[in-house]
Amino acid sequence: MGPIYSLADFLDMVRRRIGVISFVFIAGCFLSLYWALSQPHVYESAEVIQIEQPKIADSLAPSTVEGSSARRLQLIQQQLMARSSLTEIIEDFDLFENLTALRMSEKVDLLRRSVSINGVAATREGFADDGTIAVLTITARLDNAEQAQAVAHELANRTRDLTAAQRREQTRETLEFFSAQEDQLIAEIARLDDEMATFRSANDISIEGSLEFVRSEITSLNDALLELDREIIATQLARSRIDRNARAATVAKEEADLDAELASLGTQRDLLQDRRAELAASIETSPEVESTLIKFQRRMEQLQGQLDVIATRRNEAEVGYSLEAAARGERLITLEEARVPDFPVSMSRKKRAAMGGAAALFAGLALAFLMELRRPVIRTARQMERETGLVPVVSIPQVGRVKASKGLAKLWQDRREAGQKGRNARLARQSDARRS
Repeated sequence: MGPIYSLADFLDMVRRRIGVISFVFIAGCFLSLYWALSQPHVYESAEVIQIEQPKIADSLAPSTVEGSSARRLQLIQQQLMARSSLTEIIEDFDLFENLTALRMSEKVDLLRRSVSINGVAATREGFADDGTIAVLTITARLDNAEQAQAVAHELANRTRDLTAAQRREQTRETLEFFSAQEDQLIAEIARLDDEMATFRSANDISIEGSLEFVRSEITSLNDALLELDREIIATQLARSRIDRNARAATVAKEEADLDAELASLGTQRDLLQDRRAELAASIETSPEVESTLIKFQRRMEQLQGQLDVIATRRNEAEVGYSLEAAARGERLITLEEARVPDFPVSMSRKKRAAMGGAAALFAGLALAFLMELRRPVIRTARQMERETGLVPVVSIPQVGRVKASKGLAKLWQDRREAGQKGRNARLARQSDARRS
């Protein structure tokens, strides 16, 4: 059974419990003032960094730094938020020196929660997201304006330095890797040449060039010998077809010319046969030796192909390293430098105190209402009629010791008694009317 149903009931409750409400309100106001004065102001300072794209297009001078800018900046953020880095910042700028009871681990955690790093993604080109960051904002929120600006600026400087150092280190390691690979391949090719020379010397193989070249030369010699044989046969046929009925001198001259030609062709044929025999003798080795030579040559071709690929990549790595060393690649530039904030971003102390006072007033009213619920007493004829449905005939006010009062107190008491008499008379008339 609730005691408050109208504004009049609420005002009666306030009048009856004004002492409790006042006590809670006053105590709450003092607590609110203490809370507002004990809360320090929070200042916010932010530095905005723009990620500038390389000045030279990747198609002309590709960089060897792989991965999106978002991933690289995420790694840098993890390095900035590491315990060692935050400890250096706390010691350099004397942060939280007024909080002497805090340990260093607690200060590090407090600074980590006071700093935020947010990136804005660049506009997509097409439908794919390449993870490129356009703007990076570093924000610091501390109880000192100068320290907030200093911490934000220091974190921005460290971000720029770490980014440049990371790119240079990556390009340098890439160049060193490909240079080492090239040196290793050159040394392996030289070693393979020595092994091939030793193998040929041990097996008495004096081949000027590769086996394929020698075999192609033998094939050419065979073709030349075949052509000479054809010419010899043709010359012999021509000699056999000499007209014997002609003059003896003419026949003798033709025979002498053809014989000279046959001798010349025979001499050429002998020379070609001797050369073919020499080449054939030079490659008359066992199948195992020939197979070993083929393996050597195949291995040499593989090493040469790898060397060509590594040399091309080493040249690209040199170009990438030159770009980063000359600061022509991706860079981080300051778009908006951190400033000392003029006003705190936290709630003002007046507003805190006002909110605390309002909360105290609400708490006092709530306590008074709970006290009314704890003792749900019917105090007026109106409550009696509403709760029970019975109309009281007469209402007798509470009789007690009345203190002598003057001025407004006396006027208030007279008005209250007059109002009570009027209500009693009205209730009496209503009761008589119902009886009649």
